[in-house]
Parts: sequence; structure tokens; C-alpha cells
Amino acid sequence: MFCLLFFVLMAHTANGDVSYSFPEEMKRGSVIGNIAKDLGLDVNRLSSRKARIDTEGNRKRYCDINLNTGELIVAERIDREGLCNERISCALNFELVLEHPLAMHRVTIQIQDINDNTPAFPKDVIKLEISENAVKGARFRVNEAHDADIGSNGVESYTIENNDHFLLSVSTKADGGKNIELVLEKELDREQQKQLRLILTAVDGGTPPRSGTVAIHVTVLDANDNAPVFSQAVYKVSLPENSPLDTVVVTVSATDADEGQNGEVTYEFGHLSERLLEIFSLNSLSGEIKLTGLIDYEDVSSIELPIQAKDGQGLASHSSVLIDVIDVNDNAPMVILKYVNIPVPENALPGTEVGVINVQDRDSENNGQVRCSIQQNVPFKLVPSIKKYYSLVTTGELDRELLSDYNITITATDEGSPPLSSTKNIHLTVADVNDNPPVFQEQSYRAHVQENNKPGSSICSVSATDPDWRQNGTVVYSLLSSDLSGSPVSSFLSINGDTGVIHAVRSFDYEQLKSFKVLVMARDNGSPPLSSNVTVSVFITDENDNSPQILYPSPEGNSFLTEMVPKAAQARSLVSKVIAVDADSGQNAWLSYHIIKATDPGLFTIGVHSGEIRTQRDISESDNMKQNLIVSVRDNGQPSLSATCALYLVISDNLAEVPELKDMSRDESSSKLTFYLIIALVSVSTFFLTFIIIILAVRFCRRRKPRLLFDGAVAIPSAYLPPNYADVEGAGTLRSTYNYDAYLTTGSRTSDFKFVRSYNEDTLTTDLTLKKTQSAVDDLEGLGVEMNDSFQVGLTKKNNFNIMGLQITFIGNILSNDLRNANILASISLSVL
Repeated sequence: MFCLLFFVLMAHTANGDVSYSFPEEMKRGSVIGNIAKDLGLDVNRLSSRKARIDTEGNRKRYCDINLNTGELIVAERIDREGLCNERISCALNFELVLEHPLAMHRVTIQIQDINDNTPAFPKDVIKLEISENAVKGARFRVNEAHDADIGSNGVESYTIENNDHFLLSVSTKADGGKNIELVLEKELDREQQKQLRLILTAVDGGTPPRSGTVAIHVTVLDANDNAPVFSQAVYKVSLPENSPLDTVVVTVSATDADEGQNGEVTYEFGHLSERLLEIFSLNSLSGEIKLTGLIDYEDVSSIELPIQAKDGQGLASHSSVLIDVIDVNDNAPMVILKYVNIPVPENALPGTEVGVINVQDRDSENNGQVRCSIQQNVPFKLVPSIKKYYSLVTTGELDRELLSDYNITITATDEGSPPLSSTKNIHLTVADVNDNPPVFQEQSYRAHVQENNKPGSSICSVSATDPDWRQNGTVVYSLLSSDLSGSPVSSFLSINGDTGVIHAVRSFDYEQLKSFKVLVMARDNGSPPLSSNVTVSVFITDENDNSPQILYPSPEGNSFLTEMVPKAAQARSLVSKVIAVDADSGQNAWLSYHIIKATDPGLFTIGVHSGEIRTQRDISESDNMKQNLIVSVRDNGQPSLSATCALYLVISDNLAEVPELKDMSRDESSSKLTFYLIIALVSVSTFFLTFIIIILAVRFCRRRKPRLLFDGAVAIPSAYLPPNYADVEGAGTLRSTYNYDAYLTTGSRTSDFKFVRSYNEDTLTTDLTLKKTQSAVDDLEGLGVEMNDSFQVGLTKKNNFNIMGLQITFIGNILSNDLRNANILASISLSVL
């Protein structure tokens, strides 16, 4: 619609800034100017230098730069009125930023106004009411038109269409605005013309000019010379409070002697508060006053409404309406809590005041008389105090553990008709007093802990509750001081004071300690504190941590023991017995015996549970004379532990048939124990008598063969057992009583050759002990002498020695790995062959 005309004004500042002048409302892409040329920039380097337009703040970017041509173009619609309103000067400021090297140029664009807005009046129609008795020259003001454009594009002139009664008067105000008035040129006559319509036009100074119009409606009013007159000077009415809406309060009436419009009376309120305007409404034509809101006697007991009656020309008269508000029992009593002692100590005495309440009723007379009551079955009551005040007091003892809080309902009822009531709930809490000791959940506790437990592991937990509150009910656990096996209980157990979890301080050994009891104390944090105790029984559970210990024969590697088996032995004959014990208990101590290696696997068998070694078949001539057995003893634990021992059996009826026994013993046992018997010094005075006794004994032995009893069994006296196995009377793993015979022979050079023999009547006593000494005895050559007696001898590193011409060899068994501390119990026989 407009020609694309603009002028480019460019001015360079000392700092290299540039400014342009550009009309508003140009299309996007319109060229404002060649900014590269104006600033002397190389167009070809605009892209490499990343030339861009930066605006201030968050404003729109109305302009942009064409990097190919260096031209500054329109990027967004530019509306001067939207940017600058009616300011004379309107400019856009931004920066042209270049990089490599960094440079910035400030650019200013002055926005030129164009005539793009039409003058407009505030209203589409201007209404004027002019009395017919208005005099010539009377002026009536009309609102001016507004044009958003400025300068010459703004409103320049006003015109009015030709008429017979009015002229247009336009003058300039001090602020530059226009003062527009209609001047009455000819008097009006309502009877000839009641209304007039005029067209007022505003024209701006733009090219081409724009104009706006408004219609002026003039109503000619009749002359009025009589004011309305009310029927009563004051209207008095009575109105119950809370009357329903739309209730007609009163109807006022006034008359006017004039005719027509001058005689038409309208009604309106005089000055009223906003509150009353919301409660009452007045029909301007009928004079009917209605209730549009609720009235409250308690807010106001009487109301005065000023009323005004006006005729058409504004003549008015006044009256008033007096409303007497009648009270209705519409307010329920209110219970107000003035004071309350919360919490109430549970040891409060009966009659203690815990609160004060006040009752109020906004109604008057009987409607405001109030009675109070409290519900039953609570240890509280209301005691009347001063006017409309009550005290809330206790009537019995309180126990927080039975009931920690009370919800008390107080009911207030007035004496209106019908009566109204209200309730007030008071929540009272009972303060705790430390009157309950902690109580354990169980009367006693049992804890089972596996032996070899890790120190610090938990074994059980005790728990006690205290019905008291907070610190009075906070339970702290501790162990009562006591001694267990001479040590303080704290060296065995510890307890977490907060959780009651009991931990083991040390690792327990079932074989040393099977059970014990401790006392745990639970104490609260009250003042003074209360406490209670409980017994915790700790039972150590056995674990398979002890391997079986072989008592007979000595385990492999500790000693060398050889037993003889007669050639005439038949099947199922008892050859020997392996005796073992286990320090564990229960199934961990159930032992089983197995032959894991044998010279002839089919010749001997062992009782799985008894350990008795028997022949499986009759001995034959083809059987090897030397039989070696490796026996394994396993317990029944999980996992199973075991021990092994070696037995060396010789199938022979006479020792003389086994000349190579020494070589066998050296080959078979790498850790054999040798014993040397040292006979005590024989008194010189008794030498001859002793020599005769030895000769008689040797002769007797020649006529007697060694006795072999294969159905017997070998046993270990109780004093021969290790310290942990002294209880052999049915509590351990030994079940029979056995005894040994030890034989000495002049042809033997070993000390571990033995005949198994059963003694059912006379077992060895525990006080006959072979004690080790360091003395040496010379070898003795002569006749063999057999002695059946028990005596003490000293051990040396020789087993063949001469005493008084006798060659003596000790055949026995030491059940100890340490010869220095060994106590040996055996029956000793000396033989001279």
C-alpha cells in the first residue's frame, strides 16, 4: 500500500559508530544500508570474522547482516508505536561484533514514523442530555480523538456536519491537546425536536490523510420545576435476623407534580456502606426494598437506610427507613480454651487444675444463657469459677502406661428455643514418670554357640521393654560383674548397651568349657533409674576340632610295637585291639576303625566300632611270618578327622623262630622307641640270695611255654591316659579294662617285642611307674631268669645290657611321644635262657 521509500543517513563517529534513519513497517529483508561499506570493512572477510548483530538484553533482533553483501537488512517487523509509544524520538541500538581480531561497532537506527494509524474517539457514540431551557452560547464538551502517530501524522483538525443548533469550537490546550466543545447557537425546543444526531470528524496531517468519526446523540430534556414528595418522612419496620433472601423489607413511594419525564420518579439509596449495599437492594422504579444478604443481630441491632427520590431532571427529595433487627437464637455457644497444662504429670493428685475454659454466646437474654457439661468415664470434671469461666480438674489418679492421652469433650448448651449446643475437644497428654522398671521379654535366655567361634561374633540377643516414655523408657543393657572359672565375665562376653546383642569376646573351647551363666541387667535412664535382671545360659556346642587320639598301639612314627600271632590261630581269633579316644562329644566322638593297608589284605579284619583285630581265616603255613597293618581311626564329625597307627604282627609260636626281628623292626619303624631297664643296685650283702632266686626262676620258665590268650583284650589303665581322657568309666570312648605283660629275653636286641595277655582279675595299679633316669647298666651274661614283678627302672639308650652276668632285654611299650616326661606303667618279666 505504501511505496518503498526511505532515506539513508549515515554518520560516522570518532569511534567508528554508524547510524541510520529508517521508516517503520518495512518488509523483512528490506535493506537499511551497506554497513560493511560504511564502516570500511572487507565484505569477503565478514564470514571468516564471524560478523554478527548483538542486541542489548533480551530484546528482539530486528536487524541482521547479510554476510555476502555486507548489507544491514530488516529481520523482524518494526512498529514504532509498539517500540516507543508516542515518544518523538525512537531509536534501535545494537552492536556489530567481529572476531579475529575482535572488534565491535555500535549501530543506531532512528525509526521514522509513517501515517499508519487512524484517529479514533474513545466511544463510538457520544450521548448528551441538554435541557430545553439551555441558553444560547452554552458549551458542551466532547472528548477528543487519539492518533498513535506523532507529529504531522497526528490529529490536525475536527469538523462537524452542518446543523441548525450547534457550532464546533476547537482550541489548543497547554499540553498540546485539543479542547473540543459544542456551542449552542440556537435554543432547543423539546416539543419540536426531542433528539438531534450530529457527526464529528477528526482528520490527521498525514499523506494521504486519515480520518475518524463519532456520532453525537443529543437528547432534549423537558424543563422541570417540581420535586418528588415521599408518602412518609420516616419508614419504620421490624425485621428478624437471618430472614431469608429476597424478603421485602418495605416499599417507599414518592409523587411528582410534573408531567412526562419530569414527573417520572426514580429511587436510589443515599450514601451507604459497602456492607449495607450487599445486604439491601432498592428497585429504582417501584421503591421496593429487598433483602439480598443476611443480617445479624449480633453485628447490628438497628439499621437506617437513607432514600432519595429523583425526577427526570434531577430534582430530588429524601426520606429514611429505620429497621429494628429482632434477635433469634442463631448462635451456638462457644467454648474457648483459655489455659491448659499439657502434659499432665501422671502422679498429679486428684483435684489438680489442668485447664481453664470460657463459654460465650453472642445471643441476648435467654438465648445467651449457657450450661456446660463433660462426658463420663474420664478422670476429669468441670468446676464453675467466675462468670462464664470453668476450671478443668482431675478426679482420680492417672497412669500414662494405661492411657497416655485423653480426648475430653466439653458440651455447652444455651437456653434458647430451640436450644443450641456446641462441643470442644481438648486433647490432654499425660507426662511420664519413671515408675516402671524394664521387663525382659523372656524369663531366661538360652544361647548356643559353636566352639571355635570368632571373637566378636554375636551369640544371642536380649530384649527388654519399658512402658515409660522417652528417657524413662530408654533401656540400656549391661553385664553384671561376676567370675567364670576365675576370670571376669567381661573376658568371655560383651553386650551392646543399646541393642542388647551379646557378643563373644573370646573363642570358646567345648573341651574346656561346656556351659556357663551370666546375668544381664536392663536399666532405664529415668531419675532415679530402675532396673531388672535376667539370666542368660550359654551352651557351647561341640565342633569336630579334635582328631582321634590312638592310645594303643602308639600312633605311627612314635614307637614300634610287635605282637605275636600263634600259627594255630583260627578264624575270628582276637589278635590285638586298637584303642582310641576323641576329645569331642556326641557324634563327633563316634569312632570307626578301618584297615587301610595290610601285608595280606584278606588275613585280618578289624571291628568297625570295637577296634578289635581278628583273623578272617585260619593261619596257614604259606602266610608271611611278618604282617604289617596300617589302621585308620575316623570320627563321625563333619568334616571327619582321622588318625593312623601301625601294627607289626609276627606269626610264630616262639621268639627263637624270629632271629631277624631286629632287622624287621629297623626296616618297619623309623621312629621306634628303645627302652633300657636299669636294675637297682643290688646290695652286696644279698647278692648270693638273689642269684639263687634267678636260677630257680629260669628253670621254672624252661618247663613252661608262653601263654597266649587270643580272646582277651588289651586295656589301658586310667592313669596311663592323657589328661583329657581320665574319665574312662563310661563317659569317654574306652569301654573295657586291659592289662599288659612285658617280657625280657637274652636273645633280643629290641625293646618292643610283646606277648598279649589278658588279666581279668588283677590289673596294674596306677602308682607303679617306670621313671626315666640317666644311669647306664653293663650287659650281663648267664642263665635266663624270669621275674614277674613290678618295679622302677631307669631308661637309657641301650636295650641290651649285662647285670651280674645276665643278658637282660626289656620288652614293653611307652605311650608317650616325649621320653623326657614319660611315666611308664607295665609288668616286667626277666628271663634267663
